[in-house]
Amino acid sequence: MSDSVILRSVKKFGEENHAFESDGSHNNDKKSRLQDKMKEGDIRVGFFELFRFSSSKDIWLMLMGGVCALLHGMAQPGILIIFGIMTDIFIKYDIERQELEIPGKACVNNTIVWINSSFHQNMTNGTVCGLVDIESEMIKFSGIYAGVGMTVLILGYFQIRLWVITGARQIRRMRKIYFRRIMRMEIGWFDCTSVGELNSRFADDIEKINDAIADQLAHFLQRMSTAMCGLLLGFYRGWKLTLVILAVSPLIGIGAAVIGLSIAKFTELELKAYAKAGSIADEVLSSIRTVAAFGGENKEVERYEKNLVFAQRWGIWKGMVMGFFTGYMWCLIFFCYALAFWYGSTLVLDEEEYTPGTLVQIFLCVILAAMNIGHASSCLEIFSTGCSAATNIFQTIDRQPVIDCMSGDGYKLDRIKGEIEFHNVTFHYPSRPDVKILDNLSMVIKPGETTALVGSSGAGKSTALQLIQRFYDPCEGMVTLDGHDIRSLNIRWLRDQIGIVEQEPVLFSTTIAENIRFGREDATMEDIVQAAKDANAYNFIMALPQQFDTLVGEGGGQMSGGQKQRVAIARALIRNPKILLLDMATSALDNESEARVQEALNKIQHGHTIISVAHRLSTVRAADVIIGFEHGVAVERGTHEELLERKGVYFMLVTLQSQGDNAHKETSIMGKDATEGGTLERTFSRGSYRDSLRASIRQRSKSQLSLLTHDPPLAVADHKSSYKDSKDNDVLVEEVEPAPVRRILKYNIPEWHYILVGSLSAAINGAVTPIYSLLFSQLLGTFSLLDKEQQRSEIHSMCLFFVILGCVSIFTQFLQGYTFAKSGELLTKRLRKFGFKAMLGQDIGWFDDLRNNPGVLTTRLATDASQVQGATGSQVGMMVNSFTNIIAALLIAFFFSWKLSLIITIFFPFLALSGAVQTKMLTGFASQDKQALEKAGQITSEALSNIRTVAGIGVEGRFIKAFEVELQTSYKTAVRKANIYGLCFAFSQGIAFLANSAAYRYGGYLIAYEGLGFSHVFRVVSSVALSATAVGRTFSYTPSYAKAKISAARFFQLLDRKPPINVYSEAGEKWDNFQGKIDFIDCKFTYPSRPDIQVLNGLSVSVNPGQTLAFVGSSGCGKSTSIQLLERFYDPDQGTVKYETNVGIQGSQLSRGEKQRIAIARAIVRDPKILLLDEATSALDTESEKTVQTALDKAREGRTCIVIAHRLSTIQNSDIIAVVSQGVVIEKGTHEKLMAQKGAYYKLVITGAPIS
Repeated sequence: MSDSVILRSVKKFGEENHAFESDGSHNNDKKSRLQDKMKEGDIRVGFFELFRFSSSKDIWLMLMGGVCALLHGMAQPGILIIFGIMTDIFIKYDIERQELEIPGKACVNNTIVWINSSFHQNMTNGTVCGLVDIESEMIKFSGIYAGVGMTVLILGYFQIRLWVITGARQIRRMRKIYFRRIMRMEIGWFDCTSVGELNSRFADDIEKINDAIADQLAHFLQRMSTAMCGLLLGFYRGWKLTLVILAVSPLIGIGAAVIGLSIAKFTELELKAYAKAGSIADEVLSSIRTVAAFGGENKEVERYEKNLVFAQRWGIWKGMVMGFFTGYMWCLIFFCYALAFWYGSTLVLDEEEYTPGTLVQIFLCVILAAMNIGHASSCLEIFSTGCSAATNIFQTIDRQPVIDCMSGDGYKLDRIKGEIEFHNVTFHYPSRPDVKILDNLSMVIKPGETTALVGSSGAGKSTALQLIQRFYDPCEGMVTLDGHDIRSLNIRWLRDQIGIVEQEPVLFSTTIAENIRFGREDATMEDIVQAAKDANAYNFIMALPQQFDTLVGEGGGQMSGGQKQRVAIARALIRNPKILLLDMATSALDNESEARVQEALNKIQHGHTIISVAHRLSTVRAADVIIGFEHGVAVERGTHEELLERKGVYFMLVTLQSQGDNAHKETSIMGKDATEGGTLERTFSRGSYRDSLRASIRQRSKSQLSLLTHDPPLAVADHKSSYKDSKDNDVLVEEVEPAPVRRILKYNIPEWHYILVGSLSAAINGAVTPIYSLLFSQLLGTFSLLDKEQQRSEIHSMCLFFVILGCVSIFTQFLQGYTFAKSGELLTKRLRKFGFKAMLGQDIGWFDDLRNNPGVLTTRLATDASQVQGATGSQVGMMVNSFTNIIAALLIAFFFSWKLSLIITIFFPFLALSGAVQTKMLTGFASQDKQALEKAGQITSEALSNIRTVAGIGVEGRFIKAFEVELQTSYKTAVRKANIYGLCFAFSQGIAFLANSAAYRYGGYLIAYEGLGFSHVFRVVSSVALSATAVGRTFSYTPSYAKAKISAARFFQLLDRKPPINVYSEAGEKWDNFQGKIDFIDCKFTYPSRPDIQVLNGLSVSVNPGQTLAFVGSSGCGKSTSIQLLERFYDPDQGTVKYETNVGIQGSQLSRGEKQRIAIARAIVRDPKILLLDEATSALDTESEKTVQTALDKAREGRTCIVIAHRLSTIQNSDIIAVVSQGVVIEKGTHEKLMAQKGAYYKLVITGAPIS
């Protein structure tokens, strides 16, 4: 009757919801993945799409900032109108002065006449004179310049401030939405996406988008405003000359377009290469103990470096293209100069259409427009980079998850019984579409019963549990809960009904209480305490100095495997779930804890549906129903006795298991009745499942003694306490002093020849602008010559010089672009490699520090090395260019008038002060911003690395909230930066106008009273004005320069650290005839991160070559610690480890047993003299265990072996068994000898009681 109800419900549902029909259209993961890849190749993010996350307030800020930038851009073309009028006045005044200096001429009635000529001749040929009061004219012009300068100060400040703030707001929103979208993705998406790549995009790509939508856009608008106004003014004053100058504009436009397209492509390729390298770094750092155990540091550095080579190649190409086309555009601009002055001089001298002042206005306006288009093109690289970086991020944001874990859709049942049924389910993982995991699986799990799933490794047992949690949807068929297809149910509600205890327990980097509260957010402290008691965790928690307030470390690394498992069980029990999934739930516990936790699990069986997965068949014999799996199919079902009678798959597994457990027969005979014997068998046949040998040695070998040191107390008793509370305690703020540039450049010494050639090219490029100002002033001076033929001759000579400058520019700009791109990319690659190598070279204790978790380290690698280029690479070229510009300009200025030059240079200290303040403040802001982003990076890394646990217990929202809190810190820093940056930028822009104001005022005085030529005034003013622009441009590099010094400081701090255990050192002995004798002599040890807790307290034990030493003891007694000392992850604080060595492991889509066997093969293939087995067969099914145990027995021959196990049948044949308690060996001998003594070992074997 029950079955008919279920089928009727399913059929009805299928008819009404075609999306869930099993025709493959909805759930074809392979097809979906291919479509995603096709989209990835086609989608390109347009520039305006970067602003998709702007709010109405942001639009208002952008409009206001844009208006300020546009008005600011109008200042220069507007002042050129004044400059043209001033030029005509200067020329008139100079011509008048020259004519009056001719003997026989005088000024009569405001006309210059020949004293001895007739009245008619004088009236016809005379020049008007006496109308120009040069000093009063200069006072008027000086006032206009000062007014424009003050206006620019105000506009410049708001232009930068508003754009930086709106950029920070949008980037904050973008980070939030990106993280939220990632946390909504189905688990299948994570199977196909590297977590390291995602972390790299958080750290690097979003920063590139920020560059594209913040202050650089303000600069772009300002420059384009200048260009447009310049062009309009040029057409208004003289369309003929403007058209001639613009004739080459299409060629400039082509250059700008090529730059934009090529830079976008090269940047995209570069980012992909860096993302791949970042993925490798994240993988390696997350498994650092595996790498260290196998001595694979150099191999991993080489693997990382290979991907950096591709990024370097694209970066160099980008620099080459940028350099060539920048030179190409400057060449065209100088050709424009030559053409404009040649044609313009004919319009002035022959056709007399223009005055010299009009010619200057038109020429300078159009050239100013062209130059600003050229400067604006440098922003195109940043925009292109931002668009390329946004492509992958926006694709992720726009992707609709197949299974949306945060969706509000779906039914929420009022009552659930807990009946689960698989209807002809076929399934394969998205990342392995050709491997069928479940093959037409059908089974029923009845409500209120305990169902055990058994079978060999890879049979599909754990996959079935993942389908119940709806981590994946079946490719065919359906899974139902109480007759409802689980795809029709609200996914958050569904997972809230399920408690999960995994074989690989994952704890988060917060307190014990908060970890338990992750199971139910509204849990009170009383609920937490009760859950801990139910999971047999209460006693060990209360023994800790900080009790429930104790920080567990990253991944629970500060706790032993058994302690982590019990906390994870408490986290599941606190939910009081209707359905409880146990995936090897008690595997890491010692005997007594396992028995007690099993009792706790037995207590909640009534009214709950429990599904248990186990390899140790005796652990599930008491289950109501046992389902045997084989090749993704449920081949048999029944109770323990029923399945044994059938003599099928289960019978075979039990038979193999029994053969492996013959050792227990001896203990069953020792005076115990049948019940005790059964309990004993049930207890010892479970086997310990250390999570190190299944996921990553990184988390396993952080295991430390049960008693942890004092931590700052947290307010965990308050149920409102959030994840953020503990994060603040986890990451300590570490201030670093900015690195000296001299040291940064030392790392570029191998590229000194590139830097030398690049610096010479940059110096020539820097000198070109002052030379241009000299030629330009000389050209203006020719219009005051009285001989027209001499005017033409000099103008033609100046035009030829402009052509030469153009030819030089295209060559030197290309050299500057290529050489500095080459040196910069090689430096970035070198720093990334050195940084990564230095990280891998640190002692394991360094990784125990919470500031050095994989998320923080990969963030540093992704951002710091690239930001160091802010003080090297192309930035060096720009600074050399600017400094050469300043020096050449000042030399020219002082040569022609030292007095006027001094007046103008008075303003330079103000510029320098502005730059110093900007550098100092932005350096501080860069450090604060980096710290905030590193904290955010730690949160994203922890969430994404443990995404199955996060999804299983439904705590995506908690991680999102914690992440957004850290973003708020970064945003506040950006707002403070906006004010300082805006003030300094405005001052650097406005000071040039104020300097011109003073210069023209004093220049007028020198012309009127000291006879200084007006062309000399122009030479001095234009030279110093251009140098002031160069100073302002130099200070615009200070944000990048500030970031570079902070990033470099972090690198140097890492490189300078001398680890107490140097894995790269060649010092020490190497023996040809290595035997494998090991002695632990009075070893005392505390972990660096827990210095107050004694883990080993005088451990002394020896093992001779060829012998097997087995360590046994309760969880947290120091067994694994002894192996870490042997591997020299740490050195003992006191005592010595003497021996004449090495070991280690990891996996992804493989089953646990497959991973374990590969790891064992990896150890054996080395033919080591010493073999370390830390629960080496714990993850294997019975058949696999027997096979592997036989191989290990053979592998032991002639080798020194040290074994750790909870399952005593695996160690009873050891030559020596050492019983460890509280870091000390309390008994030692063979199995028979220790059993005869009837001491601690005897008690452990017979009763499973802890060793005291």
